[in-house]
Amino acid sequence: MAADVAGDAGDPGGPRSGRPSATDGTSNKRRRSFLRELPVIVITALVISMLIKTFLFQAFFIPSGSMEPTLHGCPGCLGDRVLVDKLVSHTGGIHRGDIVVFRDSAGWLHGQAPSPGLAGHLHNALEFIGVAPSSTESDLIKRVIAVGGDTVEGRNGTIYVNGHRLTEPYVFPGDSPSGSNFTVTVPAGKLWVMGDHRAASADSRAHQQGPGHGFVPVSDVVGRAFVIIWPLNRATVLHRPTTFDQPALAGAH
Repeated sequence: MAADVAGDAGDPGGPRSGRPSATDGTSNKRRRSFLRELPVIVITALVISMLIKTFLFQAFFIPSGSMEPTLHGCPGCLGDRVLVDKLVSHTGGIHRGDIVVFRDSAGWLHGQAPSPGLAGHLHNALEFIGVAPSSTESDLIKRVIAVGGDTVEGRNGTIYVNGHRLTEPYVFPGDSPSGSNFTVTVPAGKLWVMGDHRAASADSRAHQQGPGHGFVPVSDVVGRAFVIIWPLNRATVLHRPTTFDQPALAGAH
């Protein structure tokens, strides 16, 4: 017992002294320091996230099935998440076969976007600060079939670019690569885009009588989708199909 009492008396910060120990004081100081630094850490993280989203990469989720089987999605659900390279105009440009997200400046989606509701507004707020993936419900995602100067034809169920047949293994099984016949020449600075699910995609073909005649300005491109990041079991790099590597396709340039 004497040893116990001697030990307490010799420790001014001991448990029976009623005074905080040096260890408690250091812990409290660290806690207060962390709480003071936390807002700075959060703000810095948000700023970095917004800078990355604005200038480098952005995540989008696919809300429809127009790009199946390459990208999965359905109306009213959260489909695949893709990461988009926003520096595409500075890293080699846009090429035939690329999958691109672009702004709907021609009103292709006019009257089709549903009211977002409370959950949608919350998602939009999180998207704005860069902590939630963007939806292509206000933008569009399609595959580039032809670029400025190219002549595109839908002929007898097949797509031709500059007179050369495209072999399109990415087209949805059972779909015809072209359900209609058409011939267009893409103006400079524009793109001709089509969905991989040809029977379920209101793409350039469906808007030839509209304001932009179905062509998408290169300036409207947000970026190139280059990888599926979610769900994990579908994570993969989105390569440009080899059918677009045919040297003859560039014959019109």
